[in-house]
Amino acid sequence: MATIFSRIIKGEIPCYKIAEDERYFAFLDINPLKEGHTLVVPKQETDYIFDLDDDQLAGLIIFSKKIAAAIKKAFPCNRIGIAVLGLEVPHAHIHLVPMDSMEDVNFRNPKLKLSPGQFQEIAEKIRAKI
Repeated sequence: MATIFSRIIKGEIPCYKIAEDERYFAFLDINPLKEGHTLVVPKQETDYIFDLDDDQLAGLIIFSKKIAAAIKKAFPCNRIGIAVLGLEVPHAHIHLVPMDSMEDVNFRNPKLKLSPGQFQEIAEKIRAKI
């Protein structure tokens, strides 16, 4: 059975897409810690990030770097935090979170409640910086 991320990539489940290429896909996290919180996934369904072959893993990081740069331009901050948790969805993924302090990437923090319009505005803002 396809993961929720595979279904998002195929367009079966709507998302706020940031970017994609032939191997990777980036979209806004619908339970964000901060505005601009983005997920980056390989299109190939692989459960554990370190099960990706070296080329896929390197490509995922390079694709994420491009997205992180756009997020930082769209949402000025000290850094873009990167987190790989991997237990909530059995599909390798990276969280990119704008951060000004370590507390900004604490996944126990309350998640932002944003409207569809706010998500769309955030996605457009990031896409414009790619």
